[in-house]
Amino acid sequence: MTGTSEFDRLFEAHFAELVQSLTAITGDRELARDCVQEAFVRAYARWRRVRLYDNPVTWIRRVAINLSRDAHRSDTRRRRREDRVGNEQPAVREAEVETVTSGLHLVALLDHLTPQQRAVAALFYLEDISVAEIGVSLGISAGAVKFHLNKARSTLKVVIEREAAVHD
Repeated sequence: MTGTSEFDRLFEAHFAELVQSLTAITGDRELARDCVQEAFVRAYARWRRVRLYDNPVTWIRRVAINLSRDAHRSDTRRRRREDRVGNEQPAVREAEVETVTSGLHLVALLDHLTPQQRAVAALFYLEDISVAEIGVSLGISAGAVKFHLNKARSTLKVVIEREAAVHD
């Protein structure tokens, strides 16, 4: 099996799911696509080493998440500079996330969470990955993943109960 075909199969098998989960984390489908694509480019450039990892997808996911965080920080710094100069522009939310059926509702629910809770919940519920792997992807301990997941569940429970009360 050649490294290129192995990489191609990995890309085809995981690109869409990584974009979906990163979209849920960031709330921005275009940013998610760009970050996942760049993560795969970086993996390809280092494929001889990355292919030997226990799970190359975990490495790619972590790179994509880090790229999205960098983009968010850069955007925040840019907005602050513009505000200081007096070029106040209203914050515009990117286009609604395109997901399948209940995924759209889940993404809307994730808006009620802190960024770390949102990332943990998206990876846990959308990608169905383990607490340990989420920890590796986000660069936090398994205990921190469990803490954020518990907080996310508590917050989402309140939001869902509130929504149910409104619809009754």
